[in-house]
Amino acid sequence: MHLDSAARGGAGEATRPSRQPGGATGSPPGDPETVARAICLRLLAASARTRAELADRLRRRGVPDAVAGTVLDRFVEVGLVDDAALASTYAETQCRERGLAGPAVAARLRQRGVADQTIRDALAAIGPDAEEAAARRLVRHRLPGMAGLSEDVRARRLLGLLARRGYPAELANRVVREEAGEFRGADDGCEIEFVESL
Repeated sequence: MHLDSAARGGAGEATRPSRQPGGATGSPPGDPETVARAICLRLLAASARTRAELADRLRRRGVPDAVAGTVLDRFVEVGLVDDAALASTYAETQCRERGLAGPAVAARLRQRGVADQTIRDALAAIGPDAEEAAARRLVRHRLPGMAGLSEDVRARRLLGLLARRGYPAELANRVVREEAGEFRGADDGCEIEFVESL
């Protein structure tokens, strides 16, 4: 009985179908377009992506460029990929919530493969008034934590903060001078140090 049971178990092991790497039982891999669409849909379900980002991911997954181009063209056509809308939303959010100035936003969008003209259009929608307002919010948010510092040190640190966020020296100096009180400007070298820190 024990041997018969083992034999039956062995037969069951022999006839059990093998599983493919993706978890599918004996199913052949999909055609490149199907694979490309699945990859893009999965990535887009997590967050908005630029066309360049999707193309790069498809290339790394071994999808031929011609196939990727066809799939991405279709995604753009139906509105699933829209670099202009992504750039506009991203620029507004980064300016309002993170206090980034236009140059810093542009650099990040460029890293994501957005075209220069699309970047310019997105930044134009923000405007200089919104950018200055963001700089002022950033300075006002940091000032309470600098109460124990001398005015010069406070000004230098605020200028460095604005420089890292991409604000031009002229705007940064004006905002710091007006928001943090008397600021000496170029007489003590603050403006020179600020420009050199970019």
